[in-house]
Amino acid sequence: MTTFSQSPKIQKGAIMVIDPQNPQSSSIVFQYNPDTMTRSLKAQTSGTESANHTEPMRLKGAPIETISLSVEIDAADQLEGGPGIASEMGIYPQLSALEMLIYPPSSVVIANADLVAAGTIELVPPEAPMTLFMWGANRILPVRLTDFSIAEEAYDVNLNPLRAKVTLNLRVLSYNDLPRDNPGYNFFLAHQVAKEAMAKIGMIGSASAVVASAPAPSASGSVSFSVSGSFKVG
Repeated sequence: MTTFSQSPKIQKGAIMVIDPQNPQSSSIVFQYNPDTMTRSLKAQTSGTESANHTEPMRLKGAPIETISLSVEIDAADQLEGGPGIASEMGIYPQLSALEMLIYPPSSVVIANADLVAAGTIELVPPEAPMTLFMWGANRILPVRLTDFSIAEEAYDVNLNPLRAKVTLNLRVLSYNDLPRDNPGYNFFLAHQVAKEAMAKIGMIGSASAVVASAPAPSASGSVSFSVSGSFKVG
């Protein structure tokens, strides 16, 4: 007998790392999707002035967007499955994967130390791989992890963390921040095009709601409105 669930499969959020030096991209899939996510957008206006007037409505680029969310990581599910990585190391590997997003590779650190010892004056800081924040099909954004905090809440006998809450703070990278040949440039541009399509759907829906709620005209063809309430000025 065939059985099936009526519940839709929930997509999981993730952070994907695209490293040109490593063809095999790695991804950090959220074990549990956070219940809330805080997004902040700051408009970038030109602020230019002409001789007689200002132009406050001119935009010089996409808004500066930051994202903050808390992700829970728990080894309970893995521990129930029997011996494995979680039973030996807890969630330390998952935490390490997140932390390495803001570490330069140790190989580069060693190579730069050798260059300094050899008398090299100027060193170019290593470039971090492209990081994408994935939250459903409509939001795939290039981001930079600016900072995060980790609250470890339980440990095994070897002091490996078993449960933690990680608060991530992300800065979205737009076409203002990236060169044209960077893959993130096109990722953000595609995100904006999709957002524009969503905005048109929203405006059509709002217009339909306004039409549906408008008062019907009277027999004479006029429309009357009634406003109640008190207003105080000054």
